[in-house]
Amino acid sequence: MSALHLAGVVKRYGSTPALMDLTLDVERGEMFGLIGPDGAGKSTAIRLMCGLLHPDAGEVRVLGLDPAREHRGVTERAGYLSQRFSLYGDLTIDENIAFFAEVHGVRRYQQRRDQLLEMTQLTPFRRRLADRLSGGMKQKLALACTLVHEPELILLDEPTTGVDPVSRREFWKLLSEFLAQGITILMSTPYMDEAERCGRVALLHEGRVLAADTPDRLRRMIRGRMLEVVVARAAEAADIVRGVAGVLDAQVFGDRLHVTLEEEAGADAVDRFRSALRASGVPEASVRPVTPSLEDVFIAQLARKERAA
Repeated sequence: MSALHLAGVVKRYGSTPALMDLTLDVERGEMFGLIGPDGAGKSTAIRLMCGLLHPDAGEVRVLGLDPAREHRGVTERAGYLSQRFSLYGDLTIDENIAFFAEVHGVRRYQQRRDQLLEMTQLTPFRRRLADRLSGGMKQKLALACTLVHEPELILLDEPTTGVDPVSRREFWKLLSEFLAQGITILMSTPYMDEAERCGRVALLHEGRVLAADTPDRLRRMIRGRMLEVVVARAAEAADIVRGVAGVLDAQVFGDRLHVTLEEEAGADAVDRFRSALRASGVPEASVRPVTPSLEDVFIAQLARKERAA
């Protein structure tokens, strides 16, 4: 049985669709990422899994349970970490963990608390008020509170948003340790680099899944060879390059392009688009081969969807 099962899930806020025909399965013991920009439906999907929202259509199962009808059973076996820091600022680290242990009916929680504080490196700060913690320390405390009742599954809604790079790295190290203990992890994130760390990911846009698979398989959806082109007037350059024979696509990333060439295209294809740029008055570009990223996959799938529409 899957840890999470969603089939044909629809959720609307009034007349506004948030999720449309969302279908996915998360296996036990894996780390699964919901990836997409703000408004893609990531938070709505997680709230449905927690039983905080009810679907308008479709089926949601969490560890075999209906989170809307069997909410207590889900909360006993799953942990949820929301986007916003939801702990008590006027309580210490120890007091916050004690509170959440009592909420979940965990009586002898002290050993578990000490283990979590050690893993999160919060032991030296256990008497500090939560309001006086840094953003990264708050997230680690929230994770400790989420795990104090030893859940089989944790649902994390953009847990590293607004956290500094060092704290993000430490947070991911913690998640890897919990994954090694057999805990199933589903997390949402707008960061494509974080998605690379997940076993499987689903790319969401406007409440629909564009694609879902392992990061490696998703990257292989990009057909042809990819080049990174650093060039002035990138948007103008992209329009020029797209019209060159042998070029499948060109997408703008800041001051550079990611140009996808046909698989059989040779070095002459590069010469052709360089010549086209020069003929249009665009300064000389530097070119190097790159491996497609999940961001490339997301943009390519989005463009494919728009062309189909």
